[in-house]
Amino acid sequence: MSLTGSKPAGVSSLLSEPRFELMPFDSFDGQMEQLPDGAQIAVTASPQLGLDATVEWSEKAAARGYDPIPHVAARYVRDDDHLDGIARRLAEAGVTDIFVPGGDREEPVGEFESAYELLVALDDLGHAFEEVGITGYPEGHDFLDDRTLAEAMERKAPYATYVTTQLCYDPEAVARWIETIRDRGIDLPVEVGIPGVMKYQRLLNISQKVGVGDSVRFLRKTSGILGFVRQLVGSRGKYTPDALVDGLAPYAADPDYGIRGLHIYTFNQVGDTETWRRERLHG
Repeated sequence: MSLTGSKPAGVSSLLSEPRFELMPFDSFDGQMEQLPDGAQIAVTASPQLGLDATVEWSEKAAARGYDPIPHVAARYVRDDDHLDGIARRLAEAGVTDIFVPGGDREEPVGEFESAYELLVALDDLGHAFEEVGITGYPEGHDFLDDRTLAEAMERKAPYATYVTTQLCYDPEAVARWIETIRDRGIDLPVEVGIPGVMKYQRLLNISQKVGVGDSVRFLRKTSGILGFVRQLVGSRGKYTPDALVDGLAPYAADPDYGIRGLHIYTFNQVGDTETWRRERLHG
């Protein structure tokens, strides 16, 4: 589809105020500067740097007028005291929205094995953030079967206010998954996770920065990674999510699906993604 052509209904609502996910590396500051003023920034947790870097960059982003959504990954938290300290620092920084995944570590650093355990502990400690996100898997998980994923979501849902999906490259798979969770009584709004503009060589560089094992674990969270690789190769080294966004647009315009926006996995390639987003919105 031409960037200058007409946009399907729903594209503008999806792209007007997305969340941009950034990794808490040294490049964070330069990447953040390329985002719109006041943008929502999801700050991931790094296996190498732990949650300290996530909290520190969230504090810096908040101080500069952005809206950070730190990932408080359960397997990175030592115990209740550690969790209490993290929650207090985030609240003092003005953070009102957190995302609670299990975390990519194979072995937890402390007491928390799962996001559910951490959500319960947060509640017991009396920390109440306005927004709390949990993870959804439209194309399944390489390590967990569908029943386990469904049961985990049902346990976590009472503590959450929205769901953010892992990377998915098939809009129909997203729609089917939303229909499934709605049938199970999960009515939380959905932030659909999509890749940003991806240059193959820069993606390789980021993968090396993250660590090969960590990046493989991240990418293997969704079976849809094979589709992404095929699209990346077919695009001669540069992927843009035009077809994905256009395919999601009709569902975004349908209130029965409850899609409230996009969560863009930038892999710290903000400039290319933001240029594309603005062209789609205003071209």
